[in-house]
Parts: sequence; C-alpha cells; structure tokens
Amino acid sequence: MEYKRLGASGLKVSVISLGAWLTYGSSSVEGDTAVACVRAAIDQAINFIDVADVYAIGKAEEAVGRAIKGYERTKLVVSTKAFWPMSDDLNDRGLSRKHITESVHKSLKRLDTDYVDIFFCHRYDEDSPTEETVRAIDDLIHQGKILYWGTSMWTAANIHEGVGVAKAINANRPIVEQPLYNMLDRNVVEGELEDAVEEHGMGLVVWSPLAQGVLTGKYNDGIPQGSRAADLDWVKNSQITEDRIEKARGITALAQEIGTTPGSLAIAWVLNNPHVTSAITGASRPEQVAENLKALDVKITPEINQRIEDILQNKPERLSYNEG
Repeated sequence: MEYKRLGASGLKVSVISLGAWLTYGSSSVEGDTAVACVRAAIDQAINFIDVADVYAIGKAEEAVGRAIKGYERTKLVVSTKAFWPMSDDLNDRGLSRKHITESVHKSLKRLDTDYVDIFFCHRYDEDSPTEETVRAIDDLIHQGKILYWGTSMWTAANIHEGVGVAKAINANRPIVEQPLYNMLDRNVVEGELEDAVEEHGMGLVVWSPLAQGVLTGKYNDGIPQGSRAADLDWVKNSQITEDRIEKARGITALAQEIGTTPGSLAIAWVLNNPHVTSAITGASRPEQVAENLKALDVKITPEINQRIEDILQNKPERLSYNEG
C-alpha cells in the first residue's frame, strides 16, 4: 500500500480508500457482507474508510462501526459527512450550527467511536452563513469530536470563501475536498478546482473513480442483470450513454493490451493526477477490495497517458509509438 499526506496537513491516508456509498447498510450490501468488505480493506492496509450520515440513512455508519470493532482505532482514518436531509424535520439538514452539531453526535453514536478523523460538508449550503458553519466545525474540533474537516463538491469559489472565513476568524481550515472524478467526469476537478486546492494546501480524495462501474467494462455489451444500472434508473440514465460506453470499450482494449484490467487502469489514471491523494473505491464483495488494489501495480507512462487521452477525446487510434 502507498500512503500520502492529505494536502499540507500531517495526516496520511492510503491512496486507495473504501467508501460506503450505495452499498453498506442498503438492500444491496447488508450485514455481514458489509462488515467483511470493510475488514478486508483494513486487512489489506487500507486505512481510510469514508461514509456519510445519509448513506442508507445512518445504516452505513452502523455497518462501518461494527466492522472496525477489534481494530486499533488510532490506526484508522474514518470520515463522515452532513448536509442532506435525514428526516422531514426542516432543521435536520444543511450546514447550520444546529444540524452540524446534532449530526456529528448522531454519527459518533452510530459509528460507536469518540471522534471522526475527517468531517466533510457534503455540499455547499446556500441557506447557512459560511461563518456559522466554520465556527460550528471549529468548536467540534476543539471538543475533540472532529480532528480535521473538508468539503465535498464545493466549487473553487466556495472553497476560497470557506478558507477566507476560517482565516478571518482564526479557525481550523479545511484540508481536503471530495469531488467526483474519473476518466469520463473530469470537468469538476480539472482547472479552477485544482488551482484552488493547491493554493490552500488541500488534498483531493475523489469518488466514483470507475464511473459507477462503466470503466470496468461491465456495460460494454449491454446492462447485465443485477448491476447498478439494472437496479437504479438514475445510474442507467446518467451513466449508460453511447459516448461513455464507446470510451469504456477503448479503455478496456487498451487495458487488455498492456496486461491489466480496465478498472485498474481507470483507478491508476485517477491517482496519476498529482492533486489526488486518494481514490475512494467501492466493494460489494470482499474480493473486490483486492481487485481494486491491483491499480497500484499499473504505471501510467507518458505513452499510455497519451493513448488514454486519445480515447477520451475520441481521436483515431494513432500509430504505435514504436513505429515511424
């Protein structure tokens, strides 16, 4: 396993991490299987486990809490998040002081731990003053219930504002942003966001490095029964397009040519971005954890990177770089 410092902080996380979105605690991955996946990750030296209060409405946190029992807590980096509605209560959402404080306390109970290593603001909240949000998080840090904080799917402008407020009130600054990033979804990260996190000494831990499974090649010849696209309309409608599948086929062919899997190539490509500290992967079976770790054996050479760019830009296949 490889580990990197998260931004300019002293915290080190595994470059491949495990996330609980769409899986643990839900109907897709329940009980013992979810626990087994988390434990398989820890046993294979993944130290960063990412979850959120809204994942399966708290049940994912409970599953992670059960899974980490028996392990030395100080060797793990556990993150959770808040923003999305957790009930019909109008205050049970957003980034107000009330919701952040109550959400963190509930998360700690579900995780059965005294603190979370990283608390993420799961989106930017237009309805809550940023200073209120930053002060609430800073208070929880001083109470020892949060060690670090970060943002998720914040724009560069949002990050500039958040860091500016933290500086102005002498509060702890965010150390990490968690955006969507993969070969097929690049616009969120590349450009202004990269500039913002570099300016403020923040790292990136990115989600959906496999584009909801599209980059594994599983949809190259249709939608298999039991897959996410078969079970979830939003995955089918947003991820399964002719252009995305054509690019996935190209990545699959390249992966086969260089002796790896398309999923490993896709994760290795994400990690090749110098701003990315960790790629948050999913696993619905323990053996998928080991499959994801194969990305660590893939080297993205300049030649391979150029061929990937040609595929993603829909450029014709070039002559071999050893020819002409």
